[in-house]
Amino acid sequence: MKIRALCLLLLALLASALAGTASAEAGEQPRAPRWEPAPDTIVAVDGSAGLGFTIHRYDGTTLSPPTLSETTAECAEYDTPLRVATCRTEAETWFRDLADLQAALAWARYDAAHPRPGPR
Repeated sequence: MKIRALCLLLLALLASALAGTASAEAGEQPRAPRWEPAPDTIVAVDGSAGLGFTIHRYDGTTLSPPTLSETTAECAEYDTPLRVATCRTEAETWFRDLADLQAALAWARYDAAHPRPGPR
């Protein structure tokens, strides 16, 4: 009698396990395609103004602009003082903005790595 009760218990456990697996599979819904950014989205910026930056994009391409000193040296080749000043201002703004972008990317990675408070 004990063997029959044990067999019935094992069959009941097996049936409930199979039913749970089937209901879990039936309850799964197809997932939406994963969101991907535009191919030209900047994902990382390495370097500094003095040594030069490398900009990495989502599609795998990179851009390495000349250093700040190289850029400002090229600005000296313009023929009027106004154009020289404009070129230097643009170069300094470019490198300042790249440094800000580098800090923003670091903050975004830090923020994305931490869970949000409250219910989900």
